[in-house]
Amino acid sequence: MSKNKVIVLAVLEGGMSKTETARRYGVSRQWVHELLRRHAEAGEAGLSPRSRRPRRSPQATSPAIRDRVLALRQRLAAEGLDAGAETIASHLELEGCRPPASSTIHRILRQAGTVTPEPHKRPRSSLRRFEAHQPNETWQSDFTHWALADGTDTEILNFLDDHSRYLLHCTAHRRVTGPIVVNAFLDAGSEHGLPASTLTDNGMVYTTRLAGGKGGRNAFETLIASLGITQKNGHPGHPQTQGKIERFHQTLKKWLAGQPRAHTLDGLNDQLAKFRQIYNHERPHRALNRRTPATAYNAAPKAAPKLAIQGDHWRTRTDRVDADGKVSLRYAGRLRHLGIGRLHKHKRVILLGHEEHVLTIEHGTGEVLAEFTINPDRGYQKKQNTPGPKTGGVNDVPTHP
Repeated sequence: MSKNKVIVLAVLEGGMSKTETARRYGVSRQWVHELLRRHAEAGEAGLSPRSRRPRRSPQATSPAIRDRVLALRQRLAAEGLDAGAETIASHLELEGCRPPASSTIHRILRQAGTVTPEPHKRPRSSLRRFEAHQPNETWQSDFTHWALADGTDTEILNFLDDHSRYLLHCTAHRRVTGPIVVNAFLDAGSEHGLPASTLTDNGMVYTTRLAGGKGGRNAFETLIASLGITQKNGHPGHPQTQGKIERFHQTLKKWLAGQPRAHTLDGLNDQLAKFRQIYNHERPHRALNRRTPATAYNAAPKAAPKLAIQGDHWRTRTDRVDADGKVSLRYAGRLRHLGIGRLHKHKRVILLGHEEHVLTIEHGTGEVLAEFTINPDRGYQKKQNTPGPKTGGVNDVPTHP
């Protein structure tokens, strides 16, 4: 027999007063009154122990927030975007709602059955992160495969800023070749300034260092060295060195899988342009304290390569050498003719300019053909030096004052 029942029987059948009963059984007089009230309303069932949980909790997550959490989870997952608790909290905050704790959001998702347990997954706290201290300190690059609707394989080339995860370049091609890598790098540099270093794997479009010394530098290596940019390559068989861009490829493919499969290369590139906008400007990143890559990229001063061809004053254009071995450009209001040499006639070239300094680089090979410091008093400009094929290293190109 429970103590509560004994107390009630002592009063109702034993004739004891409420005060005496409370003293004998070591409870308060108010508790005796409460037990008698429960017995009168529900009989012996009313004497069973009840939960001490409060009838209402002011801090409890409202049904509206719970519904919005689940709706965001469904929408983000359908779009192929990260749909974790922290990302959902960021979206709630952007919508003007005060989000609950990430642990609360995770509990809501788990109770709704939208979380797949991964008990053997390595905890994030065990990972050692390496990150550049400034934007443009290191650019990572790699390409990955993606199939069109008819099964045709394509390759998507990416350049990613190591510090901010900002997606600098993202385009699809039938095959990524050396000239494509060079042009993509120059396009990204023209838009964002040149990096102090690059980090890639050992693919032949990036380096020939594992080719047994045959053929010398490739186009990308020659260009990087000529611009005074440090080139870094990961160890063979150790993709963790380029972990950020490897992880980025997972994010990209997850998003693409949530879109209608593109039928053409142009259609895929349209999708990639849309993804780049979402990834850089709309999607908060866990590793950036829930900031977007664009916010992180623009929040700190940018690093620069050893040669001062950098920033807003740096410009690039393509041209073709004429039959006399010259190309023309406008400087200080006058047309200047750069004498590259008849040996290079009809070649397509890239002109990289910083104030009065101009480098001419062969389009598609990255070979530096000539360097000029424009004399404003002359129309015809003689080249200062000719680095020569496969030798355009940083030590071969004098640093400008």
